[in-house]
Amino acid sequence: MNQRNPLMKMVARAAVVTLLLSCTGRQSEDVQRMPIEGTWQLLSGTLIEKGDTTVTDYTQDRRMIKIINATHFSFLNHDLKQGKDSVKLFSAGGGRYTLEGDRYTEFLEYCNDRGWEGHEFAFTVSLKNDTLIQSGTEKLENLGIERVNIEKYVRARE
Repeated sequence: MNQRNPLMKMVARAAVVTLLLSCTGRQSEDVQRMPIEGTWQLLSGTLIEKGDTTVTDYTQDRRMIKIINATHFSFLNHDLKQGKDSVKLFSAGGGRYTLEGDRYTEFLEYCNDRGWEGHEFAFTVSLKNDTLIQSGTEKLENLGIERVNIEKYVRARE
C-alpha cells in the first residue's frame, strides 16, 4: 500500500473494522443461541384440549427422553414395566428442528404413529438452569387433534 495516500489507509482500516464487526456480530448471535442441545428427561406433560386439562407425571410408570443435537431431535417414550401390565407403551419419533430466539419448531419426519409424520409443530421454549419448558399448540386435522401441549424437561445426567 502506498504510504503517501492517507485516503487509501482510511479505506483499508474501515474495511478491516467492518470485517471484524461483522465477524463479531455473527459470533455473538451464536453465543446467544439458547443451549438446548443435549439429552432431556421429561418430568411432566400438560395437555389442554376442549377445556379439559390432563397432567401426566413422567417420573411414574413411564420414562421419556428427548435428544437434541445441532440439527435434529428425537424422542423415546416407554413404560417402566416393559409392557408387562396394562400400561404397555412405546413411542418414538424425530426429525429436523429450528431454533430462532425462543421459537423452537419441530419437523416430525419419523414417528411410530405414522399419522403424525410430515407435520410441523411450533413451540415457545424457555431455559432456566437445567430445566427446559416447551409449550405450543399441536394441530393435526387428519387426526382431529388440536390441543395445547406444555412439557417440562430436566437435563439428563450421565
